[in-house]
Amino acid sequence: MDDSEKKNDNVVFIGSKPFMNYITSVVIQFTSKNRDEVIVKARGKWISRAVDVVERVRKRFLKDKNIQIKHVRIDSDEVENKEGKKINVSLIEITLGK
Repeated sequence: MDDSEKKNDNVVFIGSKPFMNYITSVVIQFTSKNRDEVIVKARGKWISRAVDVVERVRKRFLKDKNIQIKHVRIDSDEVENKEGKKINVSLIEITLGK
């Protein structure tokens, strides 16, 4: 495992998979893998889903673990759309910690 894999090992990227997949991923990071921090990342239309995942994990699935939001970072990325035009896409990173 190289440094880039280690760096992203505690990151959950939110996208089009079923909602519970992301909750399960975050819960496993904190429980089975015993992580102190987990970063939830999303771009564009998936940002609201990332917020929902974080809140559901904190308030329901890991309620007894006292998981806190340590840091929220917002930004935008310039990406190329299907027509080849450069557009800005919003992104969010939510760092959760014990």
